[in-house]
Amino acid sequence: MKIIPLSEGAFTVDKTKHFVPFDLSTDQIDQRPAGSLLVEIQPFVVITNKDVLLFDTGLGFKDQDNVLQLHKNLLAHGIDPSAVTKVLLSHLHKDHAGGIAKNSNELSFDQADYYVNEQEYHFAFEKGVPSYDTSGLELLKQSSRLKFTNGNGMIDGYIKYELTGAHSPFHQVFNVIEDKEVVFFGGDVAPQLQQMKTKFVAKYDYDGKKSMEFRKLWWQVGRAEKWTFLFYHDIKSPVFREG
Repeated sequence: MKIIPLSEGAFTVDKTKHFVPFDLSTDQIDQRPAGSLLVEIQPFVVITNKDVLLFDTGLGFKDQDNVLQLHKNLLAHGIDPSAVTKVLLSHLHKDHAGGIAKNSNELSFDQADYYVNEQEYHFAFEKGVPSYDTSGLELLKQSSRLKFTNGNGMIDGYIKYELTGAHSPFHQVFNVIEDKEVVFFGGDVAPQLQQMKTKFVAKYDYDGKKSMEFRKLWWQVGRAEKWTFLFYHDIKSPVFREG
């Protein structure tokens, strides 16, 4: 499998849930509001024998020409956005689902199926701002491309999804298994390499203790089985594989 990180840059985010661009070479974290977190926003493309998979869709930011940053990142790697066949969404917080649609009339990946946990989808409308932006979800609802997942299961016999209910009530993670290789995407339950190595309960999680236990399990099993880990919010180590 070929893995391509699609960095949208570094950002700080505080309790307001606003993502503010952060220049690593000039900005100072202590000049941001108290409690601000420094995170990368980084969807991933994984190219398999069957599919071009996209894991989460970033913030949905556009440039001055109204071109989606995610599309620019794909094209920079020689991938036409229309080549994406499956969009696998860990959850629908706006920093993970902002790029679902490129405008009010068009999905960003109109040739792809979008896999979303059904309960997470309905919860997004119930909860709303500031964590969720449902504008793209409204358009997705009208499309035959929306594919609901429920609980744990498999997609096309080689993509495993698992409901964690840890970062958000209906958050899910994915394992892609092909030719004895396993790629693991843990969304916001496993967002950074350092978090896999330390034992802590995050206040921003729906169930922080559950997240901690999942990370411990995945780290133990994944290292033993030599999984390739994808870390959505990791500035330094977006992709990690033991050995």
